[in-house]
Amino acid sequence: MNRADRRPAGPRRIAIAVPLIAALIATLAGCGSNGAAESGKPLRKITFNLAYFPQGSTGGVFAAIDQGFYEAEGLKVEAVRGYGGTRTVNEIDQGKWDFGYGDPVSVILNRASGGKAVMVGALNTVWPGGLCYDAGKHQINTLKDLRGLVLGGGATSPIQSLLPVWLEANGLPRDHVKLLKMDPAVVDTSFIQGKTDLDDCWAASNRANVLKLAEQAGKNIKWIEYRDHKLDMYGNGIVTSAQRIQQDPAVVKAFLRATYKGYAYMREHPDKVAEYIASKNPQLDPKVLTQQATDMNKLINDPRTASQGPGWFDAARMKSTVETIRRAFQVKREISPSDVYTNDHLK
Repeated sequence: MNRADRRPAGPRRIAIAVPLIAALIATLAGCGSNGAAESGKPLRKITFNLAYFPQGSTGGVFAAIDQGFYEAEGLKVEAVRGYGGTRTVNEIDQGKWDFGYGDPVSVILNRASGGKAVMVGALNTVWPGGLCYDAGKHQINTLKDLRGLVLGGGATSPIQSLLPVWLEANGLPRDHVKLLKMDPAVVDTSFIQGKTDLDDCWAASNRANVLKLAEQAGKNIKWIEYRDHKLDMYGNGIVTSAQRIQQDPAVVKAFLRATYKGYAYMREHPDKVAEYIASKNPQLDPKVLTQQATDMNKLINDPRTASQGPGWFDAARMKSTVETIRRAFQVKREISPSDVYTNDHLK
């Protein structure tokens, strides 16, 4: 994880930053709106598949719903739970959903099967996954210290294919870590109970829950970020279909404008967004949601493309993403990075 500067700001910095932040939110809230909400025209109904349960990683969508950013663009957005990234992306391609939270692995595999799913905006501008370990049980200073440890991961998690390639890229044998395929529902608890040595933990997703379980169990959890060790890849972003882009380019642009306003709002108010999600999903822990939202605020910030605005894909990183995924998943079909993403609707 790219660590944010944690140095406390002095009173003068805070006094200046607050009005600037307020001005930014106000500007984003009004910028690009087509005024459809005030025109009396009916709102266009749009579905967004979350890929999983509601969580902080998709908090910007909930913020845009709650704050009326979509309505200002003439859209009425419904966020629906998903059942995994691959299913979400394939169903978007089939026209069941308008947009969704999708990862490049699923998009590339969809393309390899003849589909036309497209990433139209970046959210996880770096790979969000990592290896969690119990620091009270294992001392890990280098990747060599992972030798022989057991990693528990969901049976369909991309790490099942990516980990061996990642190990090779770091000069280690593919079996340096023992992969264990598990039911996703028991991965985290099995790790906390000591049944596995490593956990497939994701920032803005299950890592916050792992830390909660660890705190309850009195354990000290640390982690290794794959991206800090030769894995230059994008994670999840906003996905739609090529057909949607062709038929409704204005809707795609409007959805993206409102969504990134939502993420800008979440950057300043992660706790409020967490409270809103929890109010609609009382089974979820607001503290976990807040941690996920805070993690997401770091993942969405990409210094390499900051001058282009939020959501912009870097061509070099996307090329690396496609090459790594094709190698890890043994994709025979030629896939061009330009088939996987577009920046055309972000401005």
